[in-house]
Amino acid sequence: MSRVVVTGGSGKLGRAVVAELVEHGYDVVNLDQAPPVEQRCPFTRIDLTDQGQVLEAFTGIDARYSGVDAVVHLAAIPGPGVAGNAVTFRNNITASYHVFSAARSVGITNVVWASSETLLGLPFDETPPPYLPVDEEYPARPETSYALAKHLEEQLVAQFCRWEPRLKAIGLRFSNVMEPADYADFPGYHADPRLRSWNAWGYIDARDGAQAVRLALAHEATGMDVFVIANADTVMDRPSAELVAEVFPGVPLRRELTGTETLLSIDKARRVLGYAPKHGWR
Repeated sequence: MSRVVVTGGSGKLGRAVVAELVEHGYDVVNLDQAPPVEQRCPFTRIDLTDQGQVLEAFTGIDARYSGVDAVVHLAAIPGPGVAGNAVTFRNNITASYHVFSAARSVGITNVVWASSETLLGLPFDETPPPYLPVDEEYPARPETSYALAKHLEEQLVAQFCRWEPRLKAIGLRFSNVMEPADYADFPGYHADPRLRSWNAWGYIDARDGAQAVRLALAHEATGMDVFVIANADTVMDRPSAELVAEVFPGVPLRRELTGTETLLSIDKARRVLGYAPKHGWR
């Protein structure tokens, strides 16, 4: 079995990632500030803003484990406004630097980390996207301190990959993470499409987000790559083409839309990683 440390394994997405990896035979260690609600694997309390703690966690914690094969980095202040702008930026960029620096120091060459849909230019209700469905092809457009940190993380990782040619680092630009209990709120969006137009009505079921992490870990490559990770549909009950015509009438469509398909393109993740969403609110 490969040993994988998951930072932020107690969080909303982290819980699903830990469960997915354990179920597929990985030896998983959860590194987080908060203990998990359900302990599916060993847990160690780690402050990722302390480089020494991160380096130690990537080499081994006493008799609990020794050596790490891969890292899944999910830990972060999870979005704009959760904390002050400077606090969010400082925490997230520092933690990510420590993760990649420690991985390089101990020879870990397989890293998957949580980037963000915010790099696509969210919120779209303030600045419409350049085209739909949006994808990874146009330059990042961070509009918040949270998104700016995520953008700089991608630049940071690119340089780590330049320094270490053996490194594979995959950034997953996750959409708004949902668990099954959250789906009860979705019908409340349907009367007014502008309530969720800020991210083009996208979401990601945590279990499908976890699938994307597992596939990214298993993907054989070197260097940095990024993928938009969303569910195959939107949060809405109306066809996607109707929503675009009403809310984003001036935004060009790159192709014909079918039914309620996602407007956060997952074509690249499907093609390269074999990603296939299995869960959803419908």
